[in-house]
Amino acid sequence: MFNDIERVLVSEEELSEIVKKLGAQITEDYKDKNLVLVSVLKGSVVFMADLMREIKIPCTIDFMSVSSYGSGTKTSGVVKIIKDLDTDVVNGADLLIVEDILDSGVTLEYLIKVLSARNPKSIKICTLLDKPERRKADVKADYAGTQIPDAFVVGYGLDFNEKYRNLPYIGALKPAVYE
Repeated sequence: MFNDIERVLVSEEELSEIVKKLGAQITEDYKDKNLVLVSVLKGSVVFMADLMREIKIPCTIDFMSVSSYGSGTKTSGVVKIIKDLDTDVVNGADLLIVEDILDSGVTLEYLIKVLSARNPKSIKICTLLDKPERRKADVKADYAGTQIPDAFVVGYGLDFNEKYRNLPYIGALKPAVYE
């Protein structure tokens, strides 16, 4: 598994610092609000678990699973909800969509549209990784951990064919693995 990584882009230590910084900023910005963290499964689960422990105010969590990739490495452009929220916490809440990577923006654009129809007080986006050069939709993160180059990345929850999620860092996968 480790031999499939071309290079480490974000180390364990850097990830820890990013999450602490984001948690502190979210704590400050949402201190008097009804914060609901919405994790986009499966990729954001590791980030979400670490992030919510760094948020020092009351919040609730829920999960959605959506897909626009299938088993490929590029978005199909068609987004489908695989698992919707379990609760009706959206109405009047301050939603923070927690995402592992903001790449094309297609998935998040769709999610914002779907969740906006449920009458939240606000919707913002927190992403660990931002890849602005690949953006196809007009979506920007309100909270972004770090920008990364246009490489196929895995680790810290991100996968290729359901593998590599358990790597403790973000690494660029060797092209030979996915081509």
